[in-house]
Formats: sequence, C-alpha cells, structure tokens
Amino acid sequence: MSDRPSGATPPVAIEQPYQYRRRELVEPDWTRFPGWADVTDADWASAQWQRAHCVKNVKQLRELVGDRLHESFFDDLADDMANSATMSMLLPPQMLNTMVPAVEDTAPGSWTDAFLADPVRRYMLPVASDRRTDWPSHPFSGRDSLHEHDMWAVEGLTHRYPTKVLAELLSTCPQYCGHCTRMDLVGNSTPTVDKRRLALKPVDRQSAILGYLETHPGVRDVVVSGGDVANLPWRQLERFLERLLEVETIRDIRLATKALMGLPQHWLQDEIVEGMGRIAKTAADRGVNLAIHTHINHVNSVTPAVAKAAAAMLDAGVRDVRNQGVLMRGINDTQADLLDLCFAMQGEANILPYYFYMCDMIPNAEHWRTSVAQAQELQTAIMGYLPGYATPRIICDVPMVGKRWVHQLSEYDRELGISYWTKNYRTSIEADDPDALTRRYPFYDPIDTLPKAGQQWWANMHPPVKVKEAGDAAAAMSRRAAAQQASAHQDEAAEVL
Repeated sequence: MSDRPSGATPPVAIEQPYQYRRRELVEPDWTRFPGWADVTDADWASAQWQRAHCVKNVKQLRELVGDRLHESFFDDLADDMANSATMSMLLPPQMLNTMVPAVEDTAPGSWTDAFLADPVRRYMLPVASDRRTDWPSHPFSGRDSLHEHDMWAVEGLTHRYPTKVLAELLSTCPQYCGHCTRMDLVGNSTPTVDKRRLALKPVDRQSAILGYLETHPGVRDVVVSGGDVANLPWRQLERFLERLLEVETIRDIRLATKALMGLPQHWLQDEIVEGMGRIAKTAADRGVNLAIHTHINHVNSVTPAVAKAAAAMLDAGVRDVRNQGVLMRGINDTQADLLDLCFAMQGEANILPYYFYMCDMIPNAEHWRTSVAQAQELQTAIMGYLPGYATPRIICDVPMVGKRWVHQLSEYDRELGISYWTKNYRTSIEADDPDALTRRYPFYDPIDTLPKAGQQWWANMHPPVKVKEAGDAAAAMSRRAAAQQASAHQDEAAEVL
C-alpha cells in the first residue's frame, strides 16, 4: 500500500546536465601489463619497489607492455622526446597503472588506440601526434612563464605575493608531468630544454631561505615545494620544517606533493607517517596550519591507495589534504570530467578540491591549454553540484599578477583571445614601478581556439613555425639562457655564502 496521499502527483525524474552516481574507488589490476604479470601485492605496496621500477625511456616501456602497443606508438613517443618534450620521462608504476585501466585485450597492437586516447597518458606520456603543428607554442610563451626565478629572494625562494612565498627545496620529482609550469628548473634536461640548476648545497639553500624568512616578518605563509617534497630525504625535510616552525611569524605551511597520487606508497611508509605526526603536533601546538597540496587531474588517478595515503596524513594530524589540478584540453575540460574527479576526491578520498589552474603559457603546451572563455563556462557548469566548501575555483595564473579567478578579468577581447587583468599588490621585483597597481596585464588564449579573424591576425603578427623548427630554435635559446643563468647563479651563490 502506498504512503503517498490520495491524489498526490507521483515524483518525476528530472534530467540534469550532470547525473551524480557514487563510484567506489578501484585499484586497477597491474598484472594486465605483461612486465608486471608476476608482481606481488607486497612489491606493489613498497615505495622502494615503485621507485626502482619507474619507466624512464622507450625501451623500458616496450619491455613493460610487450607488443600490445603498435610500433607506431613508440615511434610517436620517440619523436616527441627528441623534438618537443620539455620534461623527461619518469613514470612510477602506480601512475602508469592508471592508464587504460579497463583494457582486457592481449593481441598485438590492441592497446594502441586506447593508450592514445587515455587522459592520464595524454599529459604524463605525451607523443608527437598530440601536439599542434600550427601553433605548438604561443608566441608569448616562456620557459619560466610566471617569472618565478626573477622573483627569487634567495636561491629557491620565490617572493611573489606580499604575505606568501614559495620555497623550492629541490628540482626533482618522483614523476614528471608533461605540462610542468617549472619545466625551466625541474627534472633532467631534454633535447629542447637545458634546465636551470640550483647552485647551492641543500643545507645552504635551506639556511638562506630560513634566514630570509626570519628577517621578513610580513611573510606568514610558506609553500614548501620543488620539485616534489617526496624526493627529499625525510630527515632533511623534517629538520627544515622544524626550523620553519620556529619562525614566529609563519602561520601557514603547505607541503606540495603530486606523489600523494603518483607514488602514494611513499606517504604510507612508517617513517613518513610517524614523522608527519611529529611535525603536525608541533604545528598544532604553535597554532600553525599544516596542509598537504597534491595535484590530481583525472578521476582515474584516484584509487584506494591514494585514499589510504590521504587518510594516513590526516590521521597523522595534517589539517587538510587539498588538490590543485590543472585544467587541460582533452583531459579534464568537460563538466563531467571535473565533477567526476571532484566527487571521487571529496567523497571517496577526503581530498578537498581546491583549485584548477589554467595550463600555463610554457613552450609546446598549446594543445593542452584552454581559453579563458571555456574556463569561465566550466566554472559555471560545476556550480551547484558539490558542497560549497568543496567546489573548486578555476584560476588563471597571470604572469606578473598571480592567481585570479577566471571571472575576475577586467577586459576580454575574444576575437584576439587577449584578456586583461589588474592587481592589488607589487611583486618583489616591482618596488620601484609606479604603474604596477594601475597597469593592465595581458593573458593569451590558444590561437587555434580563436575565430578565423583572430587566427589570421596572429598569423600576420607572428607567423607560426613548424614543430621541428620551433624545437631547434627553443633548444638554441635554451642553451644560451642556461649558460647565462649558470653564470648568474654562481655569483648569487657566492653572495649568499
């Protein structure tokens, strides 16, 4: 017998643009890869095993997948590594295992199409055919597009905002993302990018950073990054954090680590969990907010191991685990992509969706970047589905301006794809600039997203170049820049010491 009052209208199913359905997290079966067919649960859970079995080159990838990828894929990959890649290949098994998670075919070449289409593969293992051939780089792209090095107060310490600094303790990661905004510094050099090198010894760099903070009481917030803090030996990181917590004016500390997702096994080690417990207690006793910021771009990357690592950090006393993803074309640039990811993080892994940055204007990244208009549309599309505290903001990190919500622009020429932004503070290199607070700063959409008239205007102003020509020019410029920087850094190091 129905409980509905007599004459009541039966409920009507409402069709929504996005339909939420809870999805439990699943760890993909790594034994589907021929090279991991005999890997045990114990090996997989070992951070040491994960690091020792990272895939670093085409030969190792071929040994892992056997003949399930067509030879054309390996040629495509080798072409990209030789002519376009700004980051070298470094993939922990955990991350590689989230690519093509449902594939079951075993025939020769049967994984090729799925691999090419896979969203995680598209930004972690780029191939030449992914990139644009008309505009591989924006004419105003740059290898340090956010001028972080220009704002170094001492080596590795970017003082960009009035009350916040970025401490780059090292220049390596457990995994390398193709779109890395710090491609100028982080990782090994590639054929097109000679990387900048840190000149100081780690202990001297850390001492210089701490010395600066002790003498600049206006700084209250420190992002401890790199690189990825997961690559710093724990005792060294713990000592730095202990000393940082002794600086009375520091009230917020954020540890930046994509490895919470890419190598969660690291954050589950007893030494790390116990050490984080000590640091978290000290932070709480001193009233300092301690958080971890990670970097997840697709729902397939959120697995039970990631949720377990996040839980371990929260149980250790970390206040929050937050996600700062990057909005990228073909990876997470739809309403469903973003909401699926956010619900997996917030609802299943207790990771707070915090920001999605628009992909920065680095070389060879135009195929990943979206327009400001699309970012604005996506921000509107995700509103109202997630809890308010877990609804991420989509951010444009404007050179010389900093983080701005995509709706905060002051003017937007959509035909030319140029948005204009203002700011309310001076960076550390603008002390003598009287116009810093009144100037309008431009940001540029990918040229291929513009209407034909806009594309033609850019073609007339900056004729596009082919990928190979762009790569050769970038490599020559990179070598010159690296040589100049190396000389400058030696001088800086001598002054600090």
